[in-house]
Amino acid sequence: MRALRCRETGLALEDVALGAPGPSEVRVRVRASGICGSDLHAIEAPPLPHTLGHEVSGLLDDGTPVAVWPVTACGRCDRCGAREPQQCRGALWNIYGYGRDGGMADAMVIERASVVPLPPGLDVRDACLVEPLACSVHGARRGGLAAGQRVAVIGGGTIGLTFCAVARAQGCDVELEARHPHQQRAGEALGARLGTRGEYDLVVDAAGTPAAIARALGLCRPGATLLLLASYPDGLALPPHTFAMNEIALIPAAAHGLGREDRDVDEAARLLARFPVIASTLITHRFPLADAAHAFRVANDRRAGAIKVVLEPAAQ
Repeated sequence: MRALRCRETGLALEDVALGAPGPSEVRVRVRASGICGSDLHAIEAPPLPHTLGHEVSGLLDDGTPVAVWPVTACGRCDRCGAREPQQCRGALWNIYGYGRDGGMADAMVIERASVVPLPPGLDVRDACLVEPLACSVHGARRGGLAAGQRVAVIGGGTIGLTFCAVARAQGCDVELEARHPHQQRAGEALGARLGTRGEYDLVVDAAGTPAAIARALGLCRPGATLLLLASYPDGLALPPHTFAMNEIALIPAAAHGLGREDRDVDEAARLLARFPVIASTLITHRFPLADAAHAFRVANDRRAGAIKVVLEPAAQ
């Protein structure tokens, strides 16, 4: 089968063997795999030895449509015991697409516990959004999002926009600051207003720049929560006076885990089924797997109108 991997010379679509599923595993015939910002960073770093792709959906051998929960926790450490698998001490190196072969391929083998059943009405080709949407579901839970709150989101990429969708679904007043016109239009389609006015109960940084952090802090009311949903390759600097004197609660959120009743990925799947506008708004480009190199170039150029770029192995 074909699998996309990162080599010293760049992206390579290689012919690899797919092992048979073990007793606790299943095979997924991939129908869609989204390109994440972390994938764009990964191809610029030292090459990974595994197939890329952690935003994945497809069909089991019996035809059941599923998404993939890419976090595979050890189940033995103290954080797994505390029902926080995203904090597993070994989770980072077991995530599909990073420490294990991911879904930018014709098929992949996953643990049965990583299967996310899809609710009726959710197209399997759209269900690759379950993973990024689950990041915002998890962030909302970590940040204490509640109906009626005023929420500001800084950053109009996939995570910022999925958080707009989650917050609107929970009955919040949401305002968005996004750089590019196509991101602004997407935010409006998802129910957010453009621009920010006054102070907010919850402010989300989904941009990850020093300027975005400073802006986010400036929008927090005293005692507000600042939720960090971005990555911070240049470090994190907080203006001490604003942060400390206003007693801003700083909450980071990484990946997704277990909610009170269900997994974040299951809640994300239900939201996608309830609000099809999320997928129709966020997925801007679809490419066959053979065009992966071009797809990555499109995904890396936000000015060209890309939000979520998806690889579809079956579209050959």
